[in-house]
Amino acid sequence: MKTKAGCIVEITIIKNSNPKTKPDQNNLGFGNYFTDHMFVMDYSTEKGWFDPRIVPYGPLELEPSAMVFHYGQETFEGLKAYKNAEGKIQLFRVRDNLKRLNQSNERMCIPQIDEELMFQAIKKLIEVEKEWVPEAAGTSLYVRPFVIATDPFLGVRPASTYKFMVILSPVGAYYKEGLNPTKIFVEDQFVRAVPGGTGFAKTGGNYAASLKAQVEANKKGYSQVLWLDGKERKYIEEVGTSNAFFKIDGKIYTAPLEGSILSGITRDSAIKLLRDWGYEVIEQKITIDELVAYHNEGKLEEAFATGTAAVISPIGVLAFKGNDMVINDGKIGEASQRLYSEMTDIQYGKAEDKFGWITIL
Repeated sequence: MKTKAGCIVEITIIKNSNPKTKPDQNNLGFGNYFTDHMFVMDYSTEKGWFDPRIVPYGPLELEPSAMVFHYGQETFEGLKAYKNAEGKIQLFRVRDNLKRLNQSNERMCIPQIDEELMFQAIKKLIEVEKEWVPEAAGTSLYVRPFVIATDPFLGVRPASTYKFMVILSPVGAYYKEGLNPTKIFVEDQFVRAVPGGTGFAKTGGNYAASLKAQVEANKKGYSQVLWLDGKERKYIEEVGTSNAFFKIDGKIYTAPLEGSILSGITRDSAIKLLRDWGYEVIEQKITIDELVAYHNEGKLEEAFATGTAAVISPIGVLAFKGNDMVINDGKIGEASQRLYSEMTDIQYGKAEDKFGWITIL
């Protein structure tokens, strides 16, 4: 295969001699099972990225002093492979995920990776693991590319050696509620990210910073948290690992991309679909107090979150300062339902792909 720069690269394949028994497709959950193989490629300042290979899935051997453990220099992505009605496997906006991984890499001082090489690595790995792509309704094969710093060194600086890897996991619904509206807690004590930080990058530290608030919200009976901005703690940002949308008096609002939230690919897909249907989508800051006022005036018609894992997650309840705001009588809204149906139909090859989002393997 050729990289974007025209270099010819061969991917070595070492087959797993002890394949696993595949799990029940109707009881997958999310992130519980992993396929028989993984992709691995190494980096050094002397060689650049080298030795791309597909090997049996298994433990890594790293020094206890590997820098990823101590300074968190790592990035990752998440996308899905789907099986269409003809039995072909297809990916949704894979090139956008790979572009975003390199944007995260740049922020975390990780060397850029040839995007064509990453695509070919994912394609080849899925070809090897094609029997792992589930066919049950609502299931898919989750694809997790990631990079870790591997230098055995205790000092704060960018590493000089890395591993780029891809692992695969057959998955069902991300939330146990499925498409049923979730209960979300508005977090006004803890903060996850601030402008100028790493909020826009997919790096583990952002998610580690969110765990405390999520645990506290779960204790109170809520599925996730709605984050406010880290500076003034009043502007709405995102829901847990997803981008947030609000339908207010017929218009749809979502937070602008200003460096503290993720540039969601599902977010962008939702915006494009909504605008194509004639909705006015406004990327604008909204305070939590404004949202409460809209709810009290009966103008908050629906709310939902978007992300690769759950696709569309309707919000039925927002809890803020001891009050539960019930949205649309706790039912899924019209825009949320249409977005979920249209986007998943495109992903599974049931609807026209007018935006060129699908790559058939």
